[in-house]
Formats: sequence, structure tokens, C-alpha cells
Amino acid sequence: MTLAATEFAFRAASVALLLVLAASLLSDFRNVLAARLGAAFALGSAAHAASYSVGVTFLIPLWHAPLIALSTGNIVVFWLFTRALFDDEFRLRGWHGLVWALVTAFSFAGCVWIAPGGHVRLSVTAVNLIVLGFIALAIGQTIASWPADLVERRRRVRVFIVCAAALYGGLNALLQIAVVGDDVGDVANTINSGVLACVVAGIAWTMMRVDGADLFPASVATPTILAQTAPVDEPGDQKLIDALMRLMADERIYRQENITIGVLASRLKIPEYRLRRLVNQRLGYRNFNVFLNSHRIEEAKAALADPAQAEVPVITIAMDAGFQSLGPFNRAFKAVTGVTPTEYRRLKVNAV
Repeated sequence: MTLAATEFAFRAASVALLLVLAASLLSDFRNVLAARLGAAFALGSAAHAASYSVGVTFLIPLWHAPLIALSTGNIVVFWLFTRALFDDEFRLRGWHGLVWALVTAFSFAGCVWIAPGGHVRLSVTAVNLIVLGFIALAIGQTIASWPADLVERRRRVRVFIVCAAALYGGLNALLQIAVVGDDVGDVANTINSGVLACVVAGIAWTMMRVDGADLFPASVATPTILAQTAPVDEPGDQKLIDALMRLMADERIYRQENITIGVLASRLKIPEYRLRRLVNQRLGYRNFNVFLNSHRIEEAKAALADPAQAEVPVITIAMDAGFQSLGPFNRAFKAVTGVTPTEYRRLKVNAV
């Protein structure tokens, strides 16, 4: 088999796997944002697999430019996908689409105007620096959200998916910057296509081994702290849950600044992984910060409904409950109650 045929086979395999993955996500989890973004990322990656070449020594054909532009814009989708996959409260905003459109448009302009104008190196370097920036952003946000993630299998999956995609994308971006204008030959492109096919196969295999509900929950509702817990299987779990609830209700440990699950595990004298499992599997929370905020919001609701505290500023109530600023408190409060803290207080006053 010739190098050209081998490269084509690798590209075709990558595109086929990515199309199947996108179709599977849309079929099974079409109402879940993370799954829709995952499908969009798979389609953008298919465009990358079909159009990518190491080194740029010639002008891009006009029909090829849209594929390259979509491939470049896919890095924004990757960033949004990692946000949605590991942050159950993430929501798309209008400016997210604008960022994708700007990156895609700039890549398209580089193919049809900047590079043909004699600035191939400038175009390729600028585009790949943008790619590296979004990869760094995705990695940084993934690492920052890691401690609060309570879903064990999702914690393991994020390592592979983010590292594999980011490592491949980052190395390719650096390679493109280094060899722009050089003729690297068919061997380099064949190797690159083979590596991409392996990465895609690995991601698809990893996602198939994980329960889809762990990655793409059908609905993410904040559990109430007053709800009855699930049956406890392991000896001593119920006592630990009771001790945890005493820390929350009596000591109000959620008020402490920068409280972490590690600190809470130390107070209960248990390993951190066991506390994660208890809060996730027995109390129904997927994120540690949501667990803390549910207690903070319950305290804030009681204070806002108390006629004796009618003159206490909302920000004072928020900070007394453990929030560090008003903005996050307002968003978390409205997500749980459907109204702002001020509206909630007014409704309670009018109900008296």
C-alpha cells in the first residue's frame, strides 16, 4: 500500500469514527448541552481530519478553505465542550458563538486573503497561536474544576479526553508554526493521520466504556438538603452522612472561606475519595460547590424571609452564608429558586 493510500485510509477511518460518535451523541443525548457540543466537536474534528496537512508550501484552494476554517473554529468548540462536560451549571451565551465566528472567519480570511497576499507564515502562525491559547484555556479550566467534581468516572474520563485532544492539538499547532513553508513530505502527513486515527479511536473507546448518564445527565437539578438519602449499602455510611449533616447544620462549616472537600474529609476522619462517593451517590450531588451552595442558599432563604432582618442588605446575608461576592450568590440563588434574592424577600414580605 502506498503512503498516499495509507494516509487516505487513516483519514477516512477518523472521519467515519467521528461521524458515528456525533450521530450517537445526538441520538442518545440530544437535549443535553455537553452532548450537543461533543457532537459539534466531533464534526469539526472530522473537518480537521479531512483537511489537515503538516506544513504549508502552497496556496489553499478556495473549496478547501471552509474545511480549514471549521477545523480552526473547532478549538473554540473544544473549549466549550470541556466547560459543559465538567461543569453541570455551564450555559452557552451569545458571546460564545461570536468568539467561534470570529476565529472561524479569521482562519477563512487567512486562507483566501492573508496567505495569498504573501503572508503565509503570518497567517499560519497567528491561527495556531489562537489554537494554543484556547487549548491552554481549556486545560486551565479543567484543572481548576477538578477538585469539585464528585463523579468518579467522569473525573477519570476528563484526564484522557482533555489530555489526548489537547496534546494532539497542541503538538500539531507547534509543529505547524515550526515547519510553515517547508516541504515535510508524505511520510509526516501519513504519520500525523495515523496518530489522529489512534486518538479518535481512543476517545471513542473511552466514552463507550463510561455510562452515558455520568457524562451527560438528562437533567441536572440541585438536590434539596432535606430530601431523604438513598439506601446506604456500606457499613458506617449512614453515620458518616449524619456526621456530615451535623457539620452543615450545627457548625455551618459551609460558611468557612475556601472550604474544600479535603478539609471536610479531614474533619470526618475519612479519605477524600470516600466523602466524594457519599456526597455523589448517597446525596445526589455531582459537584461539591453545588453541595455547599445548597446549604448556603437555605440559610439565605431563611434570613430573607425573616421580618426581623428586613433591613439587612442582601450582600450581608450572602456573605454571612459563605458567599464571597454578590454576583455568584445572585446566580446560584436564582438557579435554585427561580427568582432573585430581592424578589424572594419581597414575595415573602407580601405573603405575611
